[in-house]
Amino acid sequence: MNSSAPKRRDSVIAVDLGGRTTKAVYLQKKAEKFVLSSYAVMDAPIYEKNLSAEMLTEHLKTVVQALDARTKVATLVAGVNDSILRHTEMPAMPVGDMRQVLKMNPKNYLQQDLPGYVFDCLITPPKAAPTPAKADAKADPKTKTPIGQQRHRVLVGGAKRQFIEDIQSAIKGAGLTGDCIIPALLGPVNAFELCYPEAFAKENVALVDIGFKSSSISILEQGNLSMSRVVNIGGDRFTRDLADILSISYAEAEGVKIGMMAEAQPHIEAAVITLGRELRASIDFFEHQQDKTVSQVYISGGSAASESIVQLLQAELMVECKTWNPTSFAQAALPPHKTAELDAVASQLTVAVGAAIASL
Repeated sequence: MNSSAPKRRDSVIAVDLGGRTTKAVYLQKKAEKFVLSSYAVMDAPIYEKNLSAEMLTEHLKTVVQALDARTKVATLVAGVNDSILRHTEMPAMPVGDMRQVLKMNPKNYLQQDLPGYVFDCLITPPKAAPTPAKADAKADPKTKTPIGQQRHRVLVGGAKRQFIEDIQSAIKGAGLTGDCIIPALLGPVNAFELCYPEAFAKENVALVDIGFKSSSISILEQGNLSMSRVVNIGGDRFTRDLADILSISYAEAEGVKIGMMAEAQPHIEAAVITLGRELRASIDFFEHQQDKTVSQVYISGGSAASESIVQLLQAELMVECKTWNPTSFAQAALPPHKTAELDAVASQLTVAVGAAIASL
């Protein structure tokens, strides 16, 4: 979902519109170094179902003001509930043709009818040399592709056209220049590659991002995104459980969740274990399919600030779990008050940082 502009950017604003909080970063690239020049974490606009283009426009203006950025180039994140990210196999053809084929026949390749969607594709390198095409091959009756024709493994991103148009309208209304729209699942992958290049290239690891309503897991197989999945359990579930059981306000429960007093842990344990079992199922599937072992799990998101949640997940996943700072690859050039707060909020910036990297 890139813009058609051919030149590479040297600075960008990236905005991750979360269900409860909006996370944004202002990232610059100077020579071969990245510089984190500003960030913002603020309440998302209150809305029932869909954020209108008008509300988003006003919200983006507020975000830009908070960042005090010297660029108008912006990348926005399409959240896990507004976008899809799937692997498939497609016949060898230009990416533009792939997009048209997916538009006309999404079910053939993505196993789902997706009316009104637009798609983009990334051809991923094969693990082994492709099988030579056979001459005069018959066509597959389902996909209409000649049997035996060389096929590519393709990573497909997609979102509803109306959603894309609303974002484009809001970006323009906020006085910004849109660069690209990034599926949220790619954010942690991009950031992790720069923060841990050795582990990214040589290990099999899982990246877990705990969002407000949903959590995601992406499994990297020696530098390749092998699989990703979204689980409909997030930090909101943990907080609501605490608020209900302890008869306290949502805001109080949020504070307890992060601080996690010893007496509160049993009340949140059930929800965390449920999430852990879903994540473990994804790891088991990968390990069974690839005959490889996930060596470590890296956790990000607002709830990653709770040591107890990380420990509970580790016990359920039976793999070492650790939190990580997605800004560690960049030089910080921040005002003193933001420098002091960065460690506390860095884990929430993972998706926004990864989106910014895509533009730079």
